[in-house]
Amino acid sequence: MKPADIAPPAPTDADPTRAADASPFRDAVLVHVVRQYKPSVGGLEDFVASLVARQRGRFRRIRIITCDRLFRGDGSKLAKREIIDGAEVVRLPYIGSTRYPICTGVLSELADADLVHVHAIDFFFDALAFTRRLHRKPLVATTHGGFFHSPDYRLLKRIWFRSITKAAARRYGALACCSESDYARFARIAPDKVRLIENGVDIEKFAGAGSPAPAKSLITIGRLAHNKRVDLLLDTMARLVASDPDWRLSIVGTPFDWSRDDIAAMVADRGLAGNVDLHVGPSDAEMRDLLGKASLFVSASRHEGFGIALIEAMSAGLSSVVEGNDAFAAFAQKHSGITLCDYGDPDSTAEAIRAAFAVIETDPQAARDTAIAQAQAYSWAATALRYEALYREVLGR
Repeated sequence: MKPADIAPPAPTDADPTRAADASPFRDAVLVHVVRQYKPSVGGLEDFVASLVARQRGRFRRIRIITCDRLFRGDGSKLAKREIIDGAEVVRLPYIGSTRYPICTGVLSELADADLVHVHAIDFFFDALAFTRRLHRKPLVATTHGGFFHSPDYRLLKRIWFRSITKAAARRYGALACCSESDYARFARIAPDKVRLIENGVDIEKFAGAGSPAPAKSLITIGRLAHNKRVDLLLDTMARLVASDPDWRLSIVGTPFDWSRDDIAAMVADRGLAGNVDLHVGPSDAEMRDLLGKASLFVSASRHEGFGIALIEAMSAGLSSVVEGNDAFAAFAQKHSGITLCDYGDPDSTAEAIRAAFAVIETDPQAARDTAIAQAQAYSWAATALRYEALYREVLGR
């Protein structure tokens, strides 16, 4: 089945989402519901914050409902209400797993909502669907990879997806699938609800930041989570360094399943202390500096909801050597400069990295220009307009 893409209206300027007087939602209250938000750091949080930044001023009010504790924090409660970047943030107590946080106070915060946008497939997705007759609010959701980020509990996940998730999806006006793999999966249970709206990426933040000259330097970006498989990436790095000690790797991320000390121990165990650096939560300026030393983005991630880090690396002018998961494979089908490999085989992956670097050495400017040009398709301005088109469809505006 070919994905049904939501096409944005023809733009009238560089970023038409800034023109509040042209918005059909000037009188509407939009509520985003997401399990974690600022000050939490991660792909889900960044996505919602970036979307809200483009929606601010185009709605009468924007509210973000989220949980009141950081899943990877010290357990202390955050402020119940706060204004962040011009949007109201409401934080509610929860119980249960961080993957399925049960938060019973959400309905009381929807009284004035004209549209509710749910992010990810979790308790909020299910609860708001099955209480639809109580709150009577139009619902849309973004899939963000569903709950298939790891192979854990695979059979249970399949049963839940084909029963609970399928029943809940019927109560939504539309499901925005942020990747073609998500579209294919959710089309099996809600074919009339799915729309393809690939994630927006801030392609200006690191535009052209990559090394202009070929450099035997790799960079990986993402949470230090088990599914990112940093251990396998380090195995590959060990093979590279064994034959050429000039290779270097920058690991950029925030502690999650693994701590800073865990990563340091892995690096030391492989004798890579002089070739691998770990950077926890660098600023954008520091990130530009790190990208400026690199020619290749690498990732051993087993699963990606979309792959924002890959697009950010492309916007910087980097080529990529990445695990052949569904999300990365979809990008590789559309864009050159992306090499797929199996990080479970460190010898062949090391050879793939050497081959990708040889291509860069042949014509570094062409490799940079190609990656930067391909990243333009994922600009946030176009993505925000696609969401407005989806909202108009659901609300009948």
